[in-house]
Amino acid sequence: MKPILDVTAGSRMFWWDKQNPNVVFSDKRQETYTAMDRGKERIIEVKPDVIADFRNLPFDDESFHLVAFDPPHLVKAGDNSWLVKKYGKLDKQTWPQDLKRGFEECMRVLKPNGTLVFKWNDDQIKLAKVLKVMQAKPLFGDKRSKTHWLFFMKLEEKNV
Repeated sequence: MKPILDVTAGSRMFWWDKQNPNVVFSDKRQETYTAMDRGKERIIEVKPDVIADFRNLPFDDESFHLVAFDPPHLVKAGDNSWLVKKYGKLDKQTWPQDLKRGFEECMRVLKPNGTLVFKWNDDQIKLAKVLKVMQAKPLFGDKRSKTHWLFFMKLEEKNV
């Protein structure tokens, strides 16, 4: 098994190596879009290794050392908009439950002492609301910009 899982890989935008052999790229979509972006035609290719919804991952418990979770952050955008094609969209009503379940699934598939990297843009839903829903406190991360990179660790449980 590869040591890294990206549960919302999309078009793998933030990956330096979009074919990294150590990563299982997962997403619920598999599509190629052509869209206009600032007057230029762009191709957006979403081609995961595994098609899966981040709320119900098809992986065994404690399978990965590192999990990347960059869920859609939009709730207000047209279904055919370039932003939705590129990033996806959360449901206006169920986003709190969806993100909570996604976070729980990411932690489930993490090995003990594994790291979860969570990326969030708080343009439409503030980070404080998301963290409250997930009932989680990051170890560290960026608090000041609009796009946040937060780091969590699945602590190894000790038998007492």
